[in-house]
Amino acid sequence: MSSQPLNLAAYLTATKSTPLAIRDAPYPVPEANELIIRAHAVAINPVDYAIQAADTPPFPWVTLPRILGMDLSGIVVETGSSVTRFKPGDRVLAASDVIKKNASGAFQHFVVAQENMTSQIPESATFEEACVLPLCLAVAACGLFGRGYLALEYPTVPATKKWKTVLVWGGSTSVGCNAIQLGVAAGYEVVTTCSPRNFEYVKTLGASYVFDYSSPTAVEEIIDLLKGKEFVGAVAIGGFTSPGNGTAAAEACLEIVSKSEGAKFVAMAMVYKGEDPEGVESKFILGLDLKDNELGAIIFEDFLPKALEEGSYVYAPKPLVVGKGLDKVQEAFEVLKKGVSAQKVVVSL
Repeated sequence: MSSQPLNLAAYLTATKSTPLAIRDAPYPVPEANELIIRAHAVAINPVDYAIQAADTPPFPWVTLPRILGMDLSGIVVETGSSVTRFKPGDRVLAASDVIKKNASGAFQHFVVAQENMTSQIPESATFEEACVLPLCLAVAACGLFGRGYLALEYPTVPATKKWKTVLVWGGSTSVGCNAIQLGVAAGYEVVTTCSPRNFEYVKTLGASYVFDYSSPTAVEEIIDLLKGKEFVGAVAIGGFTSPGNGTAAAEACLEIVSKSEGAKFVAMAMVYKGEDPEGVESKFILGLDLKDNELGAIIFEDFLPKALEEGSYVYAPKPLVVGKGLDKVQEAFEVLKKGVSAQKVVVSL
């Protein structure tokens, strides 16, 4: 480009709940496999405000000042030399790689993203709808299909029935909404949990059976349901706002897997510090693992654009738009801290 546009970002300048600072930022420079996106909407994840609230940066890759944010949608403005799937003007969603470099954070006007972590979106989709998907789609995909996790067969359009069953504990969460849809798209029967007010919602996403996660009999009821089924394992989804960071979800899934026939593996969408039952394995899902292997392109290139265009994959959970502008990102953090149900907090830009 002959001249670079001015960029603006919401910076984390200190932890201990120091408010984000809005200021000028360098215009990002794409590597060969990257593209630059003018962000039109961003979504907030619990990890964003957890980093801000910590006494000290909780991850080694968090250096200050830092641009956070992992979910965005917008319009392509520039592509790297090896990018072939996109051109300026394309409408896209993307999972930004905040771990790789500071300039990748989504909370800015111009964001760099890898080609294999970016997907076209239909003209019928709003940017606010589209930005709810990327990171939690990536987490769910890693847990379900990644090597070293459940390693299930990949999703297709249309789906091919497998006659096998997977458990998604926490189906109305952002990760859960994607895990249900991906499991169904891969041809699996999905059993899930959520609060009763979201039962019908997760069924619209494709869940075959839904249980109340807070019921004292839920674990035993799921174990009974799985008898006679070909069970392929579980995805346990907790959260930063859950007691013990989702420990209850982890322990429930571990018990179900240990007492059921089939795969003895739980993919953990939370940090679990307890011990696995004998014969059962669990692993924390590193949500951006797929950017470095073939799974990124399988999900964001081969599957998602077609599924979105045909309407077989929906933007879930629904966006809760807090406002417009980078100055609303801090407000969005506060909204998410208070808790939302079957929604994802979004800011328009």
